[in-house]
Order: sequence, then C-alpha cells, then structure tokens
Amino acid sequence: MYRTGPTNLCSQEESEMAGKLAGKVAIVTGVSHDGQVGQAVAKALAAEGASLAVCARTKDDVVARAAELKAEGANVIPVVASLTDEADVKRLVSETASAFGRIDIVVNLAGGLTVYKPSAEVCVDEWTREVNNNVLSAFLVTREVFPHMAKTGGGSIINFARAGHAQANMLPYNVAKAGVVALTRTFALEGKDAQIRVNAIGPGLVDTASNVAMMKPKDTSKWAKRDEIADVVVFLASPESIGVTGQVLDVTGWGFS
Repeated sequence: MYRTGPTNLCSQEESEMAGKLAGKVAIVTGVSHDGQVGQAVAKALAAEGASLAVCARTKDDVVARAAELKAEGANVIPVVASLTDEADVKRLVSETASAFGRIDIVVNLAGGLTVYKPSAEVCVDEWTREVNNNVLSAFLVTREVFPHMAKTGGGSIINFARAGHAQANMLPYNVAKAGVVALTRTFALEGKDAQIRVNAIGPGLVDTASNVAMMKPKDTSKWAKRDEIADVVVFLASPESIGVTGQVLDVTGWGFS
C-alpha cells in the first residue's frame, strides 16, 4: 500500500511510517510502458510517501501507469507532454505546482537509445532526435523547475546518463549522455546556493521488458534490476543524500560496464 502521509508529523516514528518522502512532490518523466524503469521509479517514490506527476507523450500509457499507482493509494496525476516542446514542459511544471503547491523532486527519465548504426550512416534527423530526446528534454524540465525549488527551500533533480564508456554504433546516444553529465554538473554548481541538488544515475544493462524483448538474453542475472535503479533514485531524492550533488552514480548490477 502506498502511503502519502501528512506533511506535518508529530514524531520521528510517525515520519518513518509515512515514508522518507512524505509531504514531497515529484515529477517523473518517461513513465510510459509496463515493465520499464519509469514505472518502477514512480512506484518506489510513491511507496515512500511522495505525491507524483507522471509524464509521457502517449496518453494511454501514462494514464494506465497513473491508474496503477492510484489503485495502490498513491496521490498522482498523469500529464501528457512532449518534453522537447518548451510549451509542453511549462505546462507540465505549472500543472504539477497547481495540483500540489510545490515541486521537490524531478526524475528526468525521458529519452533512451533509438539510433543504432555505424556513425557514418547517421543522418541529421536521427542525430537531432536522439540528442533532443535525451538532453534538450532534461534541460527544459530542469530549467523550468529551478525557480519553483528555489522558492520552497531546494530540491533534488535526478538525470539519467549511462555507465561505462562510449560504444560503437551509438554515436548520437553517446554524445547525448555525455551532454547529460555536463548538464548535471553545471546545474549542480548553479543550484548550490538555493540548496538544489542535481545528480545523475548511470545505468548499465537493465532488465526492462523492452531490453529483454529486443536482446533475448539467455541470462539477465548480472543485469541491473529496475528496482535497484528505483532504490538509487529514492536515495538521491531523500535527505539521506543531502551532501551529494553534481555526481554520477553508476548502477550496473554485476555486469560491470
């Protein structure tokens, strides 16, 4: 059962019962298909008491994920938005602030790998799409929430980079994730005075439904698990990581990248 808990709690024991994130509000982007990281992250944040705005481009997907969360007692709204569209990002943030009164946590999960081919064969449209989906989306959301977090005493922004070094046939994705690291560290420097922490997670291979379907592995025991990724998100979102900012935390499971 997900617990949202009251904002003002009478004791430390009550606070722990309500969850590490009781009274906090989180935006989680890229919450679309069943069996993906976004779904696991949203469930983990809700389980710790956070209210949520979950976002994806496809209405049916994000509404379905929100319905799952609501069925477990979460306080959640679905928002349909394309995060490479500045107007859509402004609407996502304004709807979240209007619904909950504040924004404390942002998880920039939107993006991913869609272009896999030799670098010399990559066209401009493919390059632009991959970079925009991964870097522009994180920039627009982060930029838009900064003033909201500054007004309410700070917050935590969690981006998604990648673990390990560049790999062949993934040039736009490699460049995009390097850009996410630079974006993370720059915003972390600029957010210090406002107590806005900005970090990134660098996952290795993760046991998502889409990865398993595409790669058809014989064994995923060394892959990172969705729940392991979600646990690191909760850590970075919570007061337990109060001294951590500008960092990239690799989560590779046992298959070191």
